Amino acid sequence: MKEKKHLFFDLDGTIVDSSPGIYASIAYSLEKMGREPLSPEVLRTFIGPPLLDSYLNLGMTAKEANEGVAFYREHYRQGALFQATVYEGLPELLAHLSEENQLYIATSKPEVFAKEMLEKFALADYFQGIYGADLAGERDSKAKVLAYALEGAGNVAKNRSWMIGDRKHDMTGAYANQLSGIGVLWGFGDRKELESAGASHCVATPGELLAYCEQI
Repeated sequence: MKEKKHLFFDLDGTIVDSSPGIYASIAYSLEKMGREPLSPEVLRTFIGPPLLDSYLNLGMTAKEANEGVAFYREHYRQGALFQATVYEGLPELLAHLSEENQLYIATSKPEVFAKEMLEKFALADYFQGIYGADLAGERDSKAKVLAYALEGAGNVAKNRSWMIGDRKHDMTGAYANQLSGIGVLWGFGDRKELESAGASHCVATPGELLAYCEQI
Protein backbone atom coordinates (compact mmCIF):
# COMPACT_ATOMS: atom_id res chain seq x y z
CA MET A 1 0.00 0.00 0.00
CA LYS A 2 1.37 3.42 -0.97
CA GLU A 3 2.35 5.62 1.96
CA LYS A 4 -0.05 8.52 2.53
CA LYS A 5 0.99 12.05 1.66
CA HIS A 6 0.81 14.82 4.26
CA LEU A 7 -0.37 18.08 2.70
CA PHE A 8 -0.10 21.29 4.75
CA PHE A 9 -2.29 24.07 3.36
CA ASP A 10 -2.06 27.79 3.89
CA LEU A 11 -5.48 29.39 4.42
CA ASP A 12 -5.70 33.04 3.29
CA GLY A 13 -5.08 33.29 -0.44
CA THR A 14 -4.95 29.52 -0.84
CA ILE A 15 -8.29 28.16 0.35
CA VAL A 16 -10.23 31.38 0.92
CA ASP A 17 -10.12 34.90 -0.46
CA SER A 18 -10.30 36.65 2.88
CA SER A 19 -9.21 40.04 1.55
CA PRO A 20 -12.52 41.93 2.14
CA GLY A 21 -12.47 41.27 5.88
CA ILE A 22 -8.73 41.79 6.18
CA TYR A 23 -8.80 45.09 4.29
CA ALA A 24 -11.77 46.35 6.31
CA SER A 25 -10.00 45.52 9.57
CA ILE A 26 -6.80 47.25 8.46
CA ALA A 27 -8.80 50.35 7.52
CA TYR A 28 -10.52 50.30 10.92
CA SER A 29 -7.22 50.01 12.77
CA LEU A 30 -5.60 52.87 10.87
CA GLU A 31 -8.64 55.10 11.35
CA LYS A 32 -8.55 54.41 15.10
CA MET A 33 -4.87 55.39 15.09
CA GLY A 34 -5.47 58.57 13.09
CA ARG A 35 -3.52 57.35 10.07
CA GLU A 36 -4.17 57.63 6.35
CA PRO A 37 -5.68 54.66 4.47
CA LEU A 38 -3.36 52.43 2.47
CA SER A 39 -3.16 51.96 -1.29
CA PRO A 40 -4.49 48.70 -2.77
CA GLU A 41 -0.90 47.66 -3.52
CA VAL A 42 0.16 48.00 0.12
CA LEU A 43 -3.03 46.34 1.38
CA ARG A 44 -2.22 43.22 -0.66
CA THR A 45 1.08 42.83 1.18
CA PHE A 46 -0.80 42.22 4.43
CA ILE A 47 -2.07 38.84 3.22
CA GLY A 48 0.47 36.14 3.96
CA PRO A 49 3.02 37.41 6.47
CA PRO A 50 2.48 37.70 10.23
CA LEU A 51 0.20 40.66 10.94
CA LEU A 52 2.61 42.39 13.32
CA ASP A 53 5.32 42.39 10.64
CA SER A 54 2.97 44.10 8.20
CA TYR A 55 2.31 46.93 10.63
CA LEU A 56 6.02 47.26 11.39
CA ASN A 57 6.68 47.49 7.65
CA LEU A 58 4.57 50.66 7.60
CA GLY A 59 7.28 52.31 9.70
CA MET A 60 5.48 51.93 13.01
CA THR A 61 7.26 51.43 16.31
CA ALA A 62 6.76 48.10 18.08
CA LYS A 63 4.27 49.76 20.44
CA GLU A 64 2.32 51.29 17.55
CA ALA A 65 2.34 48.04 15.58
CA ASN A 66 0.98 46.09 18.55
CA GLU A 67 -1.73 48.73 18.94
CA GLY A 68 -2.57 48.32 15.26
CA VAL A 69 -2.85 44.55 15.66
CA ALA A 70 -5.15 44.98 18.67
CA PHE A 71 -7.49 47.33 16.77
CA TYR A 72 -7.40 45.01 13.75
CA ARG A 73 -8.42 41.99 15.84
CA GLU A 74 -11.12 44.00 17.60
CA HIS A 75 -12.78 44.63 14.24
CA TYR A 76 -11.97 41.22 12.76
CA ARG A 77 -13.57 39.20 15.53
CA GLN A 78 -16.73 41.32 15.34
CA GLY A 79 -17.61 39.78 11.97
CA ALA A 80 -14.98 40.73 9.41
CA LEU A 81 -13.55 37.23 9.85
CA PHE A 82 -16.42 35.90 7.75
CA GLN A 83 -16.13 38.51 4.98
CA ALA A 84 -14.44 35.91 2.80
CA THR A 85 -15.24 33.47 0.01
CA VAL A 86 -13.94 29.99 -0.66
CA TYR A 87 -12.08 29.81 -3.97
CA GLU A 88 -14.00 28.01 -6.71
CA GLY A 89 -13.11 24.33 -6.87
CA LEU A 90 -11.49 24.18 -3.43
CA PRO A 91 -14.21 22.16 -1.63
CA GLU A 92 -14.09 19.53 -4.37
CA LEU A 93 -10.28 19.52 -4.30
CA LEU A 94 -10.17 19.02 -0.53
CA ALA A 95 -12.84 16.33 -0.66
CA HIS A 96 -10.86 14.40 -3.26
CA LEU A 97 -7.45 14.82 -1.66
CA SER A 98 -8.69 13.91 1.82
CA GLU A 99 -9.82 10.49 0.63
CA GLU A 100 -6.28 9.12 0.39
CA ASN A 101 -4.08 11.75 2.06
CA GLN A 102 -3.72 13.53 5.39
CA LEU A 103 -4.56 17.24 5.12
CA TYR A 104 -3.63 19.98 7.60
CA ILE A 105 -3.87 23.75 7.86
CA ALA A 106 -0.71 25.75 8.64
CA THR A 107 -1.60 29.45 8.66
CA SER A 108 -0.21 32.70 10.05
CA LYS A 109 -3.81 33.60 10.93
CA PRO A 110 -4.46 33.04 14.66
CA GLU A 111 -5.53 29.44 15.14
CA VAL A 112 -8.78 30.40 16.86
CA PHE A 113 -9.83 32.49 13.83
CA ALA A 114 -8.76 29.79 11.37
CA LYS A 115 -10.90 27.18 13.13
CA GLU A 116 -13.93 29.49 13.22
CA MET A 117 -13.57 30.30 9.53
CA LEU A 118 -13.20 26.69 8.41
CA GLU A 119 -16.18 25.63 10.53
CA LYS A 120 -18.26 28.46 9.06
CA PHE A 121 -17.49 27.35 5.50
CA ALA A 122 -17.97 23.63 6.31
CA LEU A 123 -14.36 22.76 5.45
CA ALA A 124 -12.94 21.84 8.86
CA ASP A 125 -13.73 18.14 8.57
CA TYR A 126 -11.36 17.70 5.63
CA PHE A 127 -8.37 18.40 7.89
CA GLN A 128 -6.64 16.17 10.41
CA GLY A 129 -5.42 19.27 12.21
CA ILE A 130 -5.80 23.06 12.03
CA TYR A 131 -2.66 24.87 13.14
CA GLY A 132 -2.10 28.61 13.23
CA ALA A 133 -0.41 31.48 14.99
CA ASP A 134 -1.12 32.18 18.64
CA LEU A 135 -2.57 35.44 19.92
CA ALA A 136 0.43 35.97 22.21
CA GLY A 137 2.80 36.21 19.25
CA GLU A 138 5.03 33.24 20.07
CA ARG A 139 4.47 31.55 16.70
CA ASP A 140 5.39 34.69 14.81
CA SER A 141 6.61 33.23 11.50
CA LYS A 142 5.39 30.69 8.97
CA ALA A 143 8.42 28.54 9.79
CA LYS A 144 7.35 28.37 13.45
CA VAL A 145 3.72 27.70 12.56
CA LEU A 146 4.73 24.87 10.23
CA ALA A 147 7.08 23.38 12.85
CA TYR A 148 4.16 23.46 15.30
CA ALA A 149 1.90 21.82 12.71
CA LEU A 150 4.44 19.09 12.00
CA GLU A 151 4.73 18.39 15.71
CA GLY A 152 0.96 18.21 15.99
CA ALA A 153 0.70 15.89 13.00
CA GLY A 154 2.98 13.36 14.68
CA ASN A 155 5.88 11.48 13.21
CA VAL A 156 5.21 12.25 9.54
CA ALA A 157 7.77 11.47 6.87
CA LYS A 158 9.08 14.77 5.54
CA ASN A 159 9.79 13.24 2.14
CA ARG A 160 6.04 12.54 1.94
CA SER A 161 5.02 16.01 3.16
CA TRP A 162 4.41 19.26 1.26
CA MET A 163 3.50 22.86 2.10
CA ILE A 164 0.94 24.45 -0.24
CA GLY A 165 0.50 28.21 -0.31
CA ASP A 166 0.34 31.44 -2.29
CA ARG A 167 3.11 33.59 -0.76
CA LYS A 168 6.88 33.47 -0.34
CA HIS A 169 6.47 32.97 3.41
CA ASP A 170 4.85 29.58 2.73
CA MET A 171 7.83 28.52 0.63
CA THR A 172 10.52 29.78 3.03
CA GLY A 173 8.62 28.18 5.91
CA ALA A 174 8.62 24.89 4.03
CA TYR A 175 12.37 25.13 3.36
CA ALA A 176 13.07 25.90 7.03
CA ASN A 177 11.30 22.66 7.95
CA GLN A 178 12.88 20.52 5.20
CA LEU A 179 9.65 20.26 3.19
CA SER A 180 8.99 20.92 -0.48
CA GLY A 181 6.73 23.86 -1.26
CA ILE A 182 3.98 23.98 -3.87
CA GLY A 183 2.94 27.47 -4.96
CA VAL A 184 -0.62 28.32 -5.99
CA LEU A 185 -1.15 31.18 -8.43
CA TRP A 186 -4.76 32.12 -7.65
CA GLY A 187 -3.89 33.96 -4.42
CA PHE A 188 -1.81 37.02 -3.61
CA GLY A 189 1.66 36.03 -4.80
CA ASP A 190 2.91 35.44 -8.33
CA ARG A 191 5.13 32.83 -9.95
CA LYS A 192 8.27 34.97 -9.65
CA GLU A 193 7.77 35.49 -5.92
CA LEU A 194 7.05 31.83 -5.27
CA GLU A 195 9.86 30.40 -7.39
CA SER A 196 12.35 32.90 -5.98
CA ALA A 197 11.37 31.70 -2.50
CA GLY A 198 12.02 28.07 -3.43
CA ALA A 199 8.73 26.63 -4.71
CA SER A 200 9.40 23.23 -6.23
CA HIS A 201 6.32 23.58 -8.45
CA CYS A 202 3.56 26.12 -9.14
CA VAL A 203 -0.04 25.46 -10.16
CA ALA A 204 -2.57 27.84 -11.70
CA THR A 205 -5.82 26.07 -10.81
CA PRO A 206 -7.18 23.65 -8.20
CA GLY A 207 -7.41 21.07 -10.97
CA GLU A 208 -3.68 21.40 -11.65
CA LEU A 209 -2.98 21.06 -7.93
CA LEU A 210 -5.03 17.87 -7.75
CA ALA A 211 -3.22 16.38 -10.74
CA TYR A 212 0.18 17.31 -9.31
CA CYS A 213 -0.63 15.94 -5.86
CA GLU A 214 -1.74 12.67 -7.41
CA GLN A 215 1.57 12.22 -9.24
CA ILE A 216 4.06 13.19 -6.51
